[in-house]
Amino acid sequence: MPSSRLGRLGVFGRLAGGVAGAVLAEGARQLGSGKRPRLSELMLTPANAARVADRLSHLRGAAMKLGQMISMDAGDVLPPELSTILARLRNQAYRMPPKQLDQALQQEWGANWRRRFLHFEASPIAAASIGQVHRATMPDGRTLAVKVQYPGVAKSIDADVDNVATLLRISGLLTEEIELGPLLAAAKRQLAEEADYLREGREMRSYAERLAGDPRYVVPELVDELTTPRVLAMSFIEGRPIEMLADAPQRDRDAAMTALITLVLRELFEFGTMQTDPNFANYRWQPPSGALVLLDFGAARQVPASTAAAYKRLIQAGLRRDRDQIRAVAVETGFIGAAAAFEHRDAINRMIAAVDDASSGAGPFDFADRAFVPMVREEARTILADRNTWHVPDVETLFVQRKVSGTALLAARLRAKVDVRGLAAAATTQ
Repeated sequence: MPSSRLGRLGVFGRLAGGVAGAVLAEGARQLGSGKRPRLSELMLTPANAARVADRLSHLRGAAMKLGQMISMDAGDVLPPELSTILARLRNQAYRMPPKQLDQALQQEWGANWRRRFLHFEASPIAAASIGQVHRATMPDGRTLAVKVQYPGVAKSIDADVDNVATLLRISGLLTEEIELGPLLAAAKRQLAEEADYLREGREMRSYAERLAGDPRYVVPELVDELTTPRVLAMSFIEGRPIEMLADAPQRDRDAAMTALITLVLRELFEFGTMQTDPNFANYRWQPPSGALVLLDFGAARQVPASTAAAYKRLIQAGLRRDRDQIRAVAVETGFIGAAAAFEHRDAINRMIAAVDDASSGAGPFDFADRAFVPMVREEARTILADRNTWHVPDVETLFVQRKVSGTALLAARLRAKVDVRGLAAAATTQ
């Protein structure tokens, strides 16, 4: 796994060369058959999509994390080729070889680091974008989960993000009309914060304090003496992957998603801090208690009061079923661009009406009933096709919306039924 800037730049260079070679070959083939292909079509062949995903996932770090940040709930509107790349980035699991792992731990804990443990499992139990997790046993019998950061990740963030952005530009997926500057700066800042495991440890402890006494949630306990900026040590908490809830009784699925949606609302309107990464791997489920284990607090960030206020106004308009006000607030707060609201007013009105009708029925909201989604998807594609009205919402809104969308996606996966309106009303009237 390349750790130096030069090594990582070399991967991007080889990737660009491989893609360029494939473009030339495919272009020649299509020209020979009498076609006049477009560059974007040549860039995003299935072979190139696989090539891009494989190289970025091998790099891990910011390159892979950026793909994950884009991908949580955008598959309905992204080009299928980009969706393929992002799906592969979520699923690839390259790991550090043992020698590299040993070198990383020597750098953090010293040459005799193994003496700290009764046993340290060399094979990771989980691998993510910027680190991998190992199980370890302390001499006193405590079982720990130890997250070890991939070498070179923190130093490569700025270059990796810029290189991924360039890759998306030259592919034709992102046009010059989109101002990426603020988004790239925010991504770099967020990734730098996630690469600081001391910070993540503090956030984990804060969440444990906020949720203390609530049996619905379990947060690991930080082990200070083993935690460094590149290694995070915590108590190991047993739990099943939350996707396994899909086969559980309806009441268990409903209870779990009610707890998660309640947590999102508390983060937004009570804590003023939100863990903005809704990756399913960040949640575990403990039968028979039904408790949810919360993992990975690197993406926890403060929610500005103005962002929380915008969501409160939007929710309150939705609870009143005031569709004109929903649209007005969405434009005023930047959820929808003013140009899009003007040029595509009828399409936006139909989208608002579809969501309002679906969410205002009697009883809990059934996340498995996605009959309205195809219509909303088609209307969104029509709007997105008009590049003259493209609009990038405020960065802070994007982080919050990523958590909201990811939570809804999980609820749909689990086919949960939740009294969303009741929870939202309680959260916005306090």
